[in-house]
Amino acid sequence: MTPPLQGLRVLDLTRLLPGPLTTLFLADLGANVVKIEDPAAPDPLRMTPPLHQGMGAAFRLLNRNKRSLALDLKHPRGRELFMLLARGADVVVENFRPGVLDRLGVGWPELFAVNPRLLLCSLTGYGQSGPDRLRPGHDINYTARSGILAQNGSPAGPPRVVGVPVADIISAWQALAAVLGALLELHQTGRGRHLDVAMAEGALTASLLGLSAAEAGAEPEARGRGVLSGEVPAYSIYRCADGRYLSVGALEPRFFAAFCKALGRPDLAEKGLVRGDEAAAVQMEIAAEIQKRTLSEWTAILPPEACSEPVRELSEIPDLPQHATRGVFAGPLPGEGEFRYLRTPLPLERAELAPAPELGAHGREVLQEIGLSESEIVSLRTSGAVG
Repeated sequence: MTPPLQGLRVLDLTRLLPGPLTTLFLADLGANVVKIEDPAAPDPLRMTPPLHQGMGAAFRLLNRNKRSLALDLKHPRGRELFMLLARGADVVVENFRPGVLDRLGVGWPELFAVNPRLLLCSLTGYGQSGPDRLRPGHDINYTARSGILAQNGSPAGPPRVVGVPVADIISAWQALAAVLGALLELHQTGRGRHLDVAMAEGALTASLLGLSAAEAGAEPEARGRGVLSGEVPAYSIYRCADGRYLSVGALEPRFFAAFCKALGRPDLAEKGLVRGDEAAAVQMEIAAEIQKRTLSEWTAILPPEACSEPVRELSEIPDLPQHATRGVFAGPLPGEGEFRYLRTPLPLERAELAPAPELGAHGREVLQEIGLSESEIVSLRTSGAVG
């Protein structure tokens, strides 16, 4: 079968995580993605450790299935070339601060003028409008504003930093949905649009349960309290004899009963959702039982109905039988050792796996596709507009 976005032409001006993840999703679904980087200041992830065969591991994963063009947008000829590329593109994705493209002379008004069907997706921290539009930020700032940090930590302690870039990842899905929705709209209207994606707004979706409760007038749960914060025995993490950890998510009575039966403590079956001091006491009793066996022993003993799952180390994840059966990871590619790729988790036909490109590896190819001659390409490289 053909990937659903085959033939879609995407210019990728993004760097680091949210933007490249967005364009990775598009590339995996078949889009022709050209990653455009400044020859003198390419995507920092290219050389961010850990490296695999001289390339940042995160860059290698995020930029597979893309082609690379080294292009200086600050150079007059570089800007002209970008506008020529945009004339034949379907989507441009960028994550500069608001106003940067305008100052370069390649902003939305200029792009729309040369290609009225173009979609420009701008990924920024706080959006293109509002008093915070120029405010810099990182994932910790967006999770702070969205209430995520306020909900993480112990009751007596400070908010706890989330160990994964929640807002970055959410915003990539947010941008993907915006692009796909706009493509459908384009079929109806024939007119492109500027998609203004704010990472801080996407992060709010992670707090939707708490926000809805607050809107209903409910008293907010204290940090570290609440059914989904690890307070109740049925939804918590327990240490095993070997120092590894077991997660339990047996919220439904029948699942917690199955867990307690396998634990040898059926007398606790009615106490899965107790709160406060009683919850702490029950958790201590469960913890004492869990500490009698290793994680692998508990994995063998506990039935699926116990809703338990080992807290996996990252190195274990690709080899899980469930992942192998469903093709969650792809690769390795020839010449790349044992490096495997997490695939885009969408139940659609995906593009054949291709490695992340070296900087400017496809420059000549991309420029020839838009009609430039060899002498014109040489001239552009001599001028410094193309790397």
